[in-house]
Amino acid sequence: MKILCNTQTAIFIIIGCLVFASGVSAAGEIAASIGDTIPMSGYSYGSSTVYLFLTGPNLPVNGVALNDITARADEGHFTEVSVDGNDHWEYPWATNTIGGRLDGGTYTVWVVNGPKDRSLLAKADYSTISIRLGTPQIKVNSPVIPGTLVLNTSLDGASVIIDGEYRGSTPLIIERIEPGTYGVTFSRFGYKKLSTPVRVESGKTTEVSGMLIPLTGSLDIITIPDGARILLDTINLGVTPISLPNMTVGNHTLTVLKERYVSAERTVTVVENRTTQITISLVSASPPHVDTLRAAGPAPATLIAGFFTILLVFRYLR
Repeated sequence: MKILCNTQTAIFIIIGCLVFASGVSAAGEIAASIGDTIPMSGYSYGSSTVYLFLTGPNLPVNGVALNDITARADEGHFTEVSVDGNDHWEYPWATNTIGGRLDGGTYTVWVVNGPKDRSLLAKADYSTISIRLGTPQIKVNSPVIPGTLVLNTSLDGASVIIDGEYRGSTPLIIERIEPGTYGVTFSRFGYKKLSTPVRVESGKTTEVSGMLIPLTGSLDIITIPDGARILLDTINLGVTPISLPNMTVGNHTLTVLKERYVSAERTVTVVENRTTQITISLVSASPPHVDTLRAAGPAPATLIAGFFTILLVFRYLR
């Protein structure tokens, strides 16, 4: 087709189409949804009528009329549009009243200066409009109703982290939380972290209960001499030497008891996945202190010596 040339043989030119339903996605192509009305317009010089037909997915190769896609262009069926006194034409293509159903895809509207289908375009002047039709999407705007999240753990006081943000400690209730999926982590000193995805539904209460598993280590306790009774945090666990597996990590109070020895008390630390060796030397208890009592006055030896002295003086005087 000759477009805006300076000779008198120029026939017409399509100058543009506007789509109300959606924007143009590429130069020379209109994007719309099936069911939209697509306004098309242009100019035709030297012709009082333009003939429109459509080709595209699952349509006859030589085209069909725009207003009835069951009417074939190679059988003489076109959509005829009059050109006004200003050489201008307009046609609103209502894609929902076309006598059939279109599939999603890219279509071509052919605008010809005479009743000629695609197979006869070599003998005509024409222009084309590319239209991409998509399946319409239905969107329902419904109000978002927050949900409620109830969080508990087997041991109270566990910290709650939701999507990386600290929210408090168990037991915990979080109201008016937006629906969606959240990453929830429970943590408490001496226990393994517990993480799980949680789905909060609109207007519903979601309950999450976490079983905390303690971190553990081991103690090997030896006393010198052995046979001492062992209490850990006031709990009697046996006599030495003794091995204590699966002990909760952290600090514990160890008490050692044995007859005739001074009791010993220490703070011991259990380390995760490690055996801690402890050796305690017991100290013998001191023997009982016994005081010797005697009567007041001179010692017996002094009294005897004095008696013999008196006897000797008495004999001398005689």
